[in-house]
Amino acid sequence: MRWFQSQWLPVLAVFLMVPAMPAAAAEAYVKIISPADGARLDAMDLAKLVYEVRPGPKGDHIHVYVDGKEVGILQRLKGSYALEPLSPGQHSLCIKVVNKAHVPIGVEQCVKARVE
Repeated sequence: MRWFQSQWLPVLAVFLMVPAMPAAAAEAYVKIISPADGARLDAMDLAKLVYEVRPGPKGDHIHVYVDGKEVGILQRLKGSYALEPLSPGQHSLCIKVVNKAHVPIGVEQCVKARVE
């Protein structure tokens, strides 16, 4: 028993002193489910962004961008966002996690889509 105490007690003490943080809370991500990167969209159809987000400890909510211009602010972490009609041509569609000051924290995903 004395061997166990001398060998494992310091290790156990370190684990007890480190605050527990769930791994899921630490890992922020953005996943654009639809449209897929490189998708072709019909100009006559309503384009919709389907997404899932985990903002992580530094994020607060998400912003939607089309061709670098902010077009929406979202509070839901999973769902869809109907885009305004897009002109024919290539477009960049992005979702970025931002903090309470609306500043991007570097967690984002973009896809390219061609409207025909």
